[in-house]
Amino acid sequence: MSLFSRRSLLASALLVGLTPSATLFAADNPKEIRIDWATYNPVSMLLKEKGLLEKEFAKDGISVRWVQSLGSNKALEFLNASSIDFGSTAGSAALVAKINGNPIKAIYVYSRPEWTALVTGKDSKIAKIADLKGKRVAVTRGTDPHIFLVRALQSVGLTEKDITPVLLQHPDGKTALIRGDVDAWAGLDPMMAAAEVQDGARLFYRDKQANTWGILNVREAFLKDHPELVKRVLAVYEEARKYSLSHYEEEKRVFIAVTKLPEAVADKQLKERTELTHSRIGAAQRESILQAGLALQQAGVIAADVNVKKVLDDLIDDRFVAVTH
Repeated sequence: MSLFSRRSLLASALLVGLTPSATLFAADNPKEIRIDWATYNPVSMLLKEKGLLEKEFAKDGISVRWVQSLGSNKALEFLNASSIDFGSTAGSAALVAKINGNPIKAIYVYSRPEWTALVTGKDSKIAKIADLKGKRVAVTRGTDPHIFLVRALQSVGLTEKDITPVLLQHPDGKTALIRGDVDAWAGLDPMMAAAEVQDGARLFYRDKQANTWGILNVREAFLKDHPELVKRVLAVYEEARKYSLSHYEEEKRVFIAVTKLPEAVADKQLKERTELTHSRIGAAQRESILQAGLALQQAGVIAADVNVKKVLDDLIDDRFVAVTH
């Protein structure tokens, strides 16, 4: 073998040896992290307003792009389309999405809310779930309010076939109820709280236990490629969650600035119906999501041959939050 050939072979070997490292280095340094914020996730609004993620990743040359989610369904659409890396949903909605093939992992609890109930107008004669038979009900498919509605109907022997679902995004559902275009609405805060305070709407059916937890999800591909970045994002989320717990007035100020809603509405959602004392997806969170999934399976929303517990186990990755609060 000539000297030239030996040198060429050595150079090729070195190049091959360097390529994986170069590729790994590129994978570990995305240009931006894309994350959602939502009015049903108060921690995300404070996180965005304070610029904590921007500060954390500035030294890495990584920017942060914020995208608003109007509901779990939108967050899950964005995650499935790789438009965002992290998305805020209800636990039940994440489970259904996972069953339907959305490649996500549930990694963090941002709240324990009572964010949904069945709502009707102030002058309506609807007083119980059974009264919904034959009625027009506004609902956003693929969200906790939708799942809450299905479970409520099931509890009195009804299904969605017994009502006329009117498919609207949450803010439009509230508008339709107040206008009288629908008879009832599977509500979501803060729109639901606003309807109560400003329009006299009535929450005629509530069940806090049937509200599944607020869950932050990540794309599986992002988690696989950037586990350390995921860990850092959650550390900053924890900082914002704990700050929210000890600075309620600031949390409320940010909420009002974003939503333009009055203080009474903010207090109803944030003080009365939102608990921020959890972060890790533990036994209680798993059980809540599992029971929602099993109820949906019994109602025929999830196919009978789906192993709901197995999918739930595959959905949850709780490695990144070590302490249960």
